[in-house]
Amino acid sequence: MQEYDVVVVGAGAVGENVADRASRTGLDVALVDAELVGGECSYWACMPSKAMLRPGDVLAAARAVPGVRGVEGLDVAAVLARRDEVAAHWDDSGQVAWVEGAGLTLLRGHARLTGERELHVAGPAGEVRVVARCAVVLATGSSAVVPDAFADVRPWTSREATSARQVPARLAVVGGGVVAVEMATAYADLGAQVEVLVRGDRLLPRAEPFAGEAVLAALVDRGVRVSTGASVTQAQRRGDEVHLRVEHRGGPGEGAVAPRDVVVDEVLVATGRRPRSDDLGVEHVGLVPGEPVEVDDALQVQGVPGGWLFAAGDVTGRTATTHQGKYDARVVGDVIAARFAGRGEKSVDAARVPRGVTREAEEGAGAWSRFRATADVAAVPQVVFGRPQVAWVGTTQEEAARAGVDVDVVGYEIGDVAGASVTDPAYRGRAQVLVDRERDVLVGATFVGPDVAEMLHAATVAVVGEVPLDRLWHAVPAYPTVSEVWLRLLEAAGR
Repeated sequence: MQEYDVVVVGAGAVGENVADRASRTGLDVALVDAELVGGECSYWACMPSKAMLRPGDVLAAARAVPGVRGVEGLDVAAVLARRDEVAAHWDDSGQVAWVEGAGLTLLRGHARLTGERELHVAGPAGEVRVVARCAVVLATGSSAVVPDAFADVRPWTSREATSARQVPARLAVVGGGVVAVEMATAYADLGAQVEVLVRGDRLLPRAEPFAGEAVLAALVDRGVRVSTGASVTQAQRRGDEVHLRVEHRGGPGEGAVAPRDVVVDEVLVATGRRPRSDDLGVEHVGLVPGEPVEVDDALQVQGVPGGWLFAAGDVTGRTATTHQGKYDARVVGDVIAARFAGRGEKSVDAARVPRGVTREAEEGAGAWSRFRATADVAAVPQVVFGRPQVAWVGTTQEEAARAGVDVDVVGYEIGDVAGASVTDPAYRGRAQVLVDRERDVLVGATFVGPDVAEMLHAATVAVVGEVPLDRLWHAVPAYPTVSEVWLRLLEAAGR
């Protein structure tokens, strides 16, 4: 048996942040994971995918500016080699060194709950019973959903797409969300013939419709075939090929559309993810395996008495991005550090303890306290690194209507500001904000265009801070920058 004050199950970006924050008042913290320390984001998602997308972005930006000479295509081998470097060649020794340097204990193995504050960890060194004196945190993330139709074809998921050694000549992408858009963009840049099969009516269904329309047009312009209302009903792997039977939903007033066959070298299934809670032993504490682990704003698991079990990240179903999962991780880490402070045996470096991390502060936490994850409700930022990029924060028009929030919709063409015309004479993009009429504050913002991800945080600050528009008028954008679109939006809003 091994004992620790806190045991964090999952050593990805979320688990690492939980463990680091929780240890800052002297608690002895262990991280448990059977896979690479650093998790999905470091090796199969955020980092390698952006490394694959960046060369195409740079090439397109260079070609858009008159006077740039000698711009050729992409060196595929070099792009993949750079991707490998960004993913640390799938070697987590650097992350392990960070864990050890932070004074945390790493346990290699698969952990399952067996009872209150108790886990069974099976790893390379054998099996061990692990007891948490104070708290257990589940930070196991999510797994790709693979529909039954693809069970026998060994499809790619996001993991295979971001770690492939070769670029297939023909690639089918099933799905219309973030992974589908980004990987369709990356592989089209790298020379693959790409077809995107979308069950719904548009790309990026959680974003504003104009964003999905812009991405669709850009993909088609680059030779990507995009089929909406398309369902894969059969899939077979025959030798080196994958054969898909695709059925199309006819539009209003249309008759039946005949099924068609699509033959590709690989198929990427990007139809969603599910919380990774199916093999955690959660049934031993009254929870349902495979379901999201429900938590409150302090990230304490609901339905489990005793206040010892917490969860953060994708496994909760609250968040689906690394940055928002890390936000939750900082919250729960601080909650644990404050709630159980004084029980650990480690000496505490006061410089490492965040200001306000005390039990009294945690118990008296208000709506915007560091001890409550309130940004998960109304201020979640999202970026899709396709080309064009799509970035949004807060509510969309559809969500505002469902919530009964009366909003003004204010839009502006980003290409009409001076900074955009300097960047690219043919700049195409759009900014849109939603203004709560009753409170006169921003509740949502969406940007579409080259490099708009770098504009998102300003909108996030405005939404989180509930900054009145009359006050935003005094936030002067530099000239000539693309950020001048903020001034144009305020003018369009009548300010």
